[in-house]
Amino acid sequence: MMTSYNLIRPLLFRLDPETAHNLTLRLLKTGLAPKTPFLDHPALKCTLWNLSFPNPVGLAAGFDKNAEVIREMLAFGFGFVEVGTVTPKPQHGNPLPRIFRDPVHEAVINRMGFPGGGLARFKENLQKFINRKPRPAGIIGLNIGMNKAQTDPAKDYCFLVDQLAPLADYLTINISSPNTPGLRNLQEPEHLKALLDDIMRVRTRACATNPPPLLLKLAPDLSEDQQQTIAKTILECGVDGLILTNTTLDRPAHLPPEFAQQQGGLSGSPVKDKSTDTIRNFYRFTNGKIPIIGLGGISTGADAYEKIKAGASLVQIYTALVFKGPAVVNKINNDILEYLQKDGYSHIGEAVGADFRNAGANQKSENR
Repeated sequence: MMTSYNLIRPLLFRLDPETAHNLTLRLLKTGLAPKTPFLDHPALKCTLWNLSFPNPVGLAAGFDKNAEVIREMLAFGFGFVEVGTVTPKPQHGNPLPRIFRDPVHEAVINRMGFPGGGLARFKENLQKFINRKPRPAGIIGLNIGMNKAQTDPAKDYCFLVDQLAPLADYLTINISSPNTPGLRNLQEPEHLKALLDDIMRVRTRACATNPPPLLLKLAPDLSEDQQQTIAKTILECGVDGLILTNTTLDRPAHLPPEFAQQQGGLSGSPVKDKSTDTIRNFYRFTNGKIPIIGLGGISTGADAYEKIKAGASLVQIYTALVFKGPAVVNKINNDILEYLQKDGYSHIGEAVGADFRNAGANQKSENR
């Protein structure tokens, strides 16, 4: 699989990134894409929110905005796939070009602005996946956002929760994209609590007996004080999980100037450490009470394992697919398994937050 992707990658990289992505989606929908043997190992199976994840490596939102290729992406060995971000109404997003690659540093800048076919198209595709039997193993998350023209964000989020909660394994509230004006302001405590309270009420109304877990996706550009305040808010509101993190507005000095000057969110290798630090902080601020899905710069098993030890129960990738191809999914899973065995863990859950526990143990030892 890696060899075959290495053969076609130069061709894809001659195309504009968004053209290459759309071509990839069309190829996947033909059903002719090669499939990856599924890695099935008990040490990698995870149960969170009463959901059984076959392995901890998932596909981040953004790849499949309209829920068109869920089955095809699961066939590459992902333990879960998150689709979206979906908005209530169709929208074109920001002007082209809006995706830029830096292959040397395995980085991408995007300023997409939630383009997509809207709820009706998304829901139709999702229903087709659900209705087709047998359903493949794997968990499906639905990532929701607001339309650019919406002046009352809660209306869009509550409408989408009402419509999609009965179909979701889990729901992700995306308030962290830098490409929709005002969206990140929803991370401010005075806005966040009111939004979450509204969403929680709608979720209960839409699914009174078995509501899907509600996850919050946050930016890596929050200060530590902001992170601590948000942690307190989400504990009070009963948020079920966190996705850390979205893209960053930072531009590390080593990036090529012509690439770094592009507006939008930076993903890939340069955001790795900042994302991991955010995971570590939130795990500490919540005392490990809220499960975390970690993403940002993961392209190897070492990257994923670092985030797991920092506090992530699961991980997601996207940019790594661009530069390494779909074989990277099973490579990361195999590498995580090796790291677990090396550290004497029989299950991935034992490694989650190990940095926090080790730091506490060291502190106690020093105080003796």
